[in-house]
Formats: sequence, structure tokens, C-alpha cells
Amino acid sequence: MSGAAGPATERPAVRLQAKVCTVSDGVVAGTREDRSGSAVAERLGAEGYEVIERRVVEDGVESVAAAIAELADGFAGLIVTTGGTGFGPRDLTPEGTSQVLDRVAPGLAEAMRLASPLGRLSRAAAGTLATSLVLNLPGSTKGALECLEAVLDVLPHALALLRGERPH
Repeated sequence: MSGAAGPATERPAVRLQAKVCTVSDGVVAGTREDRSGSAVAERLGAEGYEVIERRVVEDGVESVAAAIAELADGFAGLIVTTGGTGFGPRDLTPEGTSQVLDRVAPGLAEAMRLASPLGRLSRAAAGTLATSLVLNLPGSTKGALECLEAVLDVLPHALALLRGERPH
């Protein structure tokens, strides 16, 4: 028996997974194209995330809450919504999100708001649901990408913590 223990016991790299949910009456009705959801999915892919599900739901508290709960069921990863974070009468994504979050992550939401001057108009929520991290992004493509970029660097660390790792 040799004294060598073999290669160092390294943990296999965890593949980052994400789900993108577009919240838009217009996209559901087929009168608008889902540009922000597509752009966010593409950006996450470029960052190394495997986008394993894309969904579109109508605006509203109940529809958003139900979609997020379903997307989070048994999932350890990132859930991003686009749309419904402003002041329009049907912009109720933060309310639906807040109904299902276990814990809020105000630092993430605040960092996203600081991404651009229009971010001050965002009512977006961020937080956790079981082992999922949930972020609300604006419905505009530019705004969604700016807000995502504002927090993209810390998301792998947050997701590792949610998986029970201690990456400190």
C-alpha cells in the first residue's frame, strides 16, 4: 500500500442553474415579444448558468406567486422574473413575490435599484424561497440587464450558501 492518497479530493464543480419567468399580459396574449426574458436568459447563459426553464405568466399577485412557488419546488438555483416592477396598475410582481419568499434580500434589491437613474422607480423584490434565490427584474430589456449586471458577481456565492456550502 502506498502512502499516496491519490488526487486531491475536490468537489465537482456545481453547475449554476437558472429559471426565467416573464411576467407580462402582453406576452401571454401574443401582442408583445418577450425581449427581456430572452436577453436575461442569454446573459445568464454567457455567465455560465444553465437556463433550464423559461415561463411566461400574466401580471397579477396570484399568478406571480404561483409561478415562483412552482419554479422553486425542488429547485436549487436562481429564479429571475422580468416585468411588473413599476407603477402601472397591473405591475404586481413584487407583491406576488413577497407572498412566497421565506427571507428577503434587501441588499440585492437595493443594488439593482442603484444600477441606473430609472432604478429608483423600481419596486423589485429579492429573496429566498427554500434553496432558490429569487430576483425581480424590470420588463424593459435594458433595465433587466442593468439590474442583473448589478448583482451578477455575488449570485454564485449566494447560491452556494443556499446549498449549505460554506464558501467563506
